[in-house]
Amino acid sequence: MSKSKLLWSALVVVGVLVGGYFALGGRIGLALLWVRYGMRERPEPSREVVWQNGPTQAAAAAADRPPNIVLIVADDLGYNDVSNHGGLDAGRVKTPNIDRLAREGVDLTTAYSGSPTCAPSRAAIMTGRYPTRYGYEFTPTAKNFMKIVTQLRRGDQQLHHSIYFPEREQGQPEMASLGLPTKEITLARVLGGAGYHTVHIGKWHLGDAPQFRPTAHGFDESLALPYGAAMFLPENDPNVVNAESDIDPLDRFIWAAHPWGVHFGNGKLFAPKKYLTDYFTDEAVKVIAQNRNRPFFLYLAYNAPHTPLQATRADYDALSDIKDHRLRVYAAMVKSLDRNIGRVLETLEQQGIADDTLVIFTSDNGGTHVVGIDGLNAPFRGWKATYFEGGIRVPMYMRWPRGLKPGKFAAPASHLDIFSTAAVAGGAKIPTDRVIDGVDLLPFLRGEAQGRPHRTLHWRTDRYFAIRDGDLKMQIADRPEKTWLYDLATDPFEHENLASRRPADVAALRGELERFDRAQVKPLWNSLGAGYIPIDKTLAAPQQSGDEYVYFSN
Repeated sequence: MSKSKLLWSALVVVGVLVGGYFALGGRIGLALLWVRYGMRERPEPSREVVWQNGPTQAAAAAADRPPNIVLIVADDLGYNDVSNHGGLDAGRVKTPNIDRLAREGVDLTTAYSGSPTCAPSRAAIMTGRYPTRYGYEFTPTAKNFMKIVTQLRRGDQQLHHSIYFPEREQGQPEMASLGLPTKEITLARVLGGAGYHTVHIGKWHLGDAPQFRPTAHGFDESLALPYGAAMFLPENDPNVVNAESDIDPLDRFIWAAHPWGVHFGNGKLFAPKKYLTDYFTDEAVKVIAQNRNRPFFLYLAYNAPHTPLQATRADYDALSDIKDHRLRVYAAMVKSLDRNIGRVLETLEQQGIADDTLVIFTSDNGGTHVVGIDGLNAPFRGWKATYFEGGIRVPMYMRWPRGLKPGKFAAPASHLDIFSTAAVAGGAKIPTDRVIDGVDLLPFLRGEAQGRPHRTLHWRTDRYFAIRDGDLKMQIADRPEKTWLYDLATDPFEHENLASRRPADVAALRGELERFDRAQVKPLWNSLGAGYIPIDKTLAAPQQSGDEYVYFSN
């Protein structure tokens, strides 16, 4: 290359860096450029996934063997995103297939997530134990990532900003060592021990290093995202409609990093063939068809409608009556999720195994404020990353035609219960060498047991706690230093804080929380940052001095 060309190339590089510095926000702009051009992992070309073949004939009639179990988990799906609960755009966006699960199965109308954020919630689902019992308290995050996202700001005019904790860097493990400990017993391992073929498809978020991947936790096969969030299609794909955010720090990071790719087992990263929600369903359909003659457990963990907001052009065009672009993209993602769940249900019917399959559907936590769309968790207050009902109340349905009659179950239930319920349904042995916090719900759902499966439910993230004891619910936070107490029997939407008027209840519940806290273990890694979460606004709304808020560590 000539000197003039080298000089010109150098000038271009300098221009890009300088432009990025000012356009993207100083040092953080440079960091995002580094993420975009120096950190992206390039996947190999798309290839066919070859799943194991099950038997061509069943060893026993379906009615004489344990049920197949299909666990479907959506990602950041708001309570009100499901039309069974109201629906997006004042109910005009329908979710008929998710609604069908509620109608044909048991609708657990007071279901709670194990955590208000993705990774600990999934740990609770997989183990049936409070994630704080074994240190999986925070989402695994790299130090440089937390430094970047906590410094990405909308402007200094904001009253509250994210916080980075440099003092917590000491002793922080490397990212490769952050994951669900393999001494924990997952639902896959329990069901595998009972003769099930176990398959995972989609989001994992319990550690990406080989020693933490699904196949290290009892899954026979896995097609997994190596990230907590991923692109649904490359941003310049002709079939995608994007809605990038200028308000969400995580979204800015995702668009810069452009995570795109999946692992099959411990193989190399490769590109999916199509829009991710469709792709995961294509593979799930294959797995169901190939395992119809033996008991199988399929954990189908969609990453929709988590950011980045990307819809197929066909789904976007089908919602032309929605004028707001961001809402239209988000609604199209929910529409796609529902359609693909319908494809899973249709496949079970086509294979003749629908009556003998326990289908469990839920969301990992409540909808998030960062997408800038109001009402995702209506009628509840709060968002993902809060212990208000909007952060931890989730849709949860269980359909098993041969084993459960349709109906509604109103007593509080939890993600923790999925482990024990599925294990007992599958004839598996629940571990006795450790505390299992979940409950087998089958006797309650069948009317064989009365009362509530849980008298008390607990949550802890750093120094932010919550407890539901009977109908009383209390939250205690250190940022701000505040206590919230609600009687959900008379105030299910948490509008009247009773903390100052009922000190005896506060003291009693605080004592219970302290007992719970002492029974938990130290986190396996530190939280390096905390984000500001407004309770009653999205991140798009301007902050005001009277706003109610909490800081959530992650």
